Amino acid sequence: MNKTHKISTSWISRSIGLLGAVLLAGILTLTLAISSVFAGGPANRPTFTSANPADYVVFNAITDNPEHGDERNFVLVREAGKGTYVNELKLQPGKEYEVYSYFHNNAKSRLNTGEGVGIARNARMSADVPTVVKPGERGKISTSIIADNANPQKVWDEAYVTTDSTVALRYVPGSAVIHSGGAVNGKILSDSLFSTTGTFLGYSQLNGVLPGCADYAGYVVYRIKVDQPAFSVSKEVSPTGQNKWAKQTSSVLNGKVDFRITYKNTGTTTQNNVTVKDILPKGLTYVNGSTVVVNSSNPNGLKVSDNIIKDGINIGNYGAGASATITFSATVSGDKAQFVCGNNTLTNKVSIITNNGTKEDTAKVVVPVECKPDECKPGVPKGDQRCAPCVPKAGETVDKDGNCVPVALPTTGPAQIIAGILGVALVSLGVAYWIRSRHEYKKALAGFTEDFTEEPQEHLLEARTNDGDSHASKFHK
Repeated sequence: MNKTHKISTSWISRSIGLLGAVLLAGILTLTLAISSVFAGGPANRPTFTSANPADYVVFNAITDNPEHGDERNFVLVREAGKGTYVNELKLQPGKEYEVYSYFHNNAKSRLNTGEGVGIARNARMSADVPTVVKPGERGKISTSIIADNANPQKVWDEAYVTTDSTVALRYVPGSAVIHSGGAVNGKILSDSLFSTTGTFLGYSQLNGVLPGCADYAGYVVYRIKVDQPAFSVSKEVSPTGQNKWAKQTSSVLNGKVDFRITYKNTGTTTQNNVTVKDILPKGLTYVNGSTVVVNSSNPNGLKVSDNIIKDGINIGNYGAGASATITFSATVSGDKAQFVCGNNTLTNKVSIITNNGTKEDTAKVVVPVECKPDECKPGVPKGDQRCAPCVPKAGETVDKDGNCVPVALPTTGPAQIIAGILGVALVSLGVAYWIRSRHEYKKALAGFTEDFTEEPQEHLLEARTNDGDSHASKFHK
């Protein structure tokens, strides 16, 4: 007896659904892969083959170029002089990278004769490199090829770079070189390569005239440097002359201590006009003539001005890896009235100000002060009104000496006060906006990155954007 097997329609539906899902996933994966490789444009432009080139001027549209591959993927990058070119790589501070951009007018060679309808006119290349790349970002390096009579007039492609820490990218001047079988081979392209209009390509000369056919194709390679501004600062203290450097030391009244500040450029860029400013706390007095700077230009030390505790001192320019040590002395006050009973901690703070921001560090001096059993403060007997802290009442405020004093009342009426507040606020906002805009612009020109929370001082931005003419040539590295 013959048996008939029924196939469940629900099983067919499930199978078709599963097959559809698999196909859809495959299509999506292929689409993503293609879009990741061919990130340029315009999208959906016509393509050609080596056996059947175009009947008009069009750039980088052949998909089976035997030397290059798919010409739509024409921007690649690699570490300078190492390995193969790729579509994406991770940057490392201090290294140089090469960007490769291929160009090919795909018009058939026979169109170069007669009226020359296959010859590209005003053919140009324009490149764009991000100035800063941050962690989590894919920095886009792009190249556009443009010609007045091309269809489309502009095509473009991109390569990508990533980083583990914020870095700045700088074009290496004079590194853009064109490679071709023509007379332009080996010529350096102008910096207009990095403008929106671009720089001329060519074959016999860089005049924008580029015939069709692979014989006239070529490529441009230029270099970028990965910079990372960074520096360190440390502050230590020692009893004078003992070289027992530590973050904290002890001293008696009228005692003397030495402070040591160490600055080091730990980044890949030169830091110009590095300024050191120290803030001594109440209870410490600077010893005049004690500041000495030691660096590679002054290995035996150079005495400098006493401005370190005022406006700061400019210790010069420092390349990557360069450092300086600054020392000076201070005396602990002998006036017991400046202290409290027990241990008094005096915190000394230093600021290192560079064209890439400011960093601070501290060192501490502990001064023990004994009080007599009947004293609430050094030299102040118990029961004295100076023993009680000032607690301001209504209409009072605390002055700089810790005393309660009456609040000074304004002599103008309410209307004048409100008008004055509004006027000052509006003027302040306007001035602040102008200053901030100018400051941000200068920061961009100076290559300031966001690694530092402190703002660079205005005079350092002026120095950086004016090419860093130093006023401390004796410190130059």
